[in-house]
Amino acid sequence: MPWLFTLFLAVHIGGGIAALTSFWGAILTRKGGAAHRAWGRVFTAGIYAAAGMALGMGALSLVWPLAMHPELTDADLYRGLFGWMMVYLALLTLSMTRYGLAMIANKRDHAANRRWPMVALQLTVLAFACVCLFEGIRLGQTLMILVSLLGFGTVLTYLRYLFTPRPAAGAWLPEHLKAMVATGISAYTAFLSVGLIEMFPRHAFNPAIWAIPGTIGMMLIIHFLRRVTPRRRVAVAAE
Repeated sequence: MPWLFTLFLAVHIGGGIAALTSFWGAILTRKGGAAHRAWGRVFTAGIYAAAGMALGMGALSLVWPLAMHPELTDADLYRGLFGWMMVYLALLTLSMTRYGLAMIANKRDHAANRRWPMVALQLTVLAFACVCLFEGIRLGQTLMILVSLLGFGTVLTYLRYLFTPRPAAGAWLPEHLKAMVATGISAYTAFLSVGLIEMFPRHAFNPAIWAIPGTIGMMLIIHFLRRVTPRRRVAVAAE
């Protein structure tokens, strides 16, 4: 099935490029404005395409790891890295995107955030985070262990908010912001890792390098949270 993997990869790259570029359009335009929403729609479409194709590539790598990556020789190791971890990260990215969009769609109806598709998606991510953690320990891969812990923290944070009976007024706004910036971090991390695999295979799974987009993303989150907090009264009034 290498041809199918190549097809998935081509669509994945196309969606990733759309997401990487539109991310900054959404970041730099006025929040809530027409341009911000337009950039956000492009970003969402790109993320869905890239993450969907990553699920397909991960599934193929689980079944035929060496056929999908003929340059590799350790089937067990790369079934973990290109299979289990890729499927898990694709699901995590999808869950962050869905959560961020739900915060906007349901800002006047918090109970709607707890509908079963959202909860089921979070629990699925949690299950795959457990698999990624187990495989990381078994294979001795620090990166797999670290990214699995990210999933635990993300899902548990989301579930806590989803099942909060009465969140603080305007709390949906920072939740939306954090989720969508985290999705952007995921897109840039995936882009960086694919580039490293091609150019510097020995460093492709170096946790220190994978931490670069996350560090920048956290700085963006902190920056925008400081700007959003004084404006939450405006958002509450708009509800």
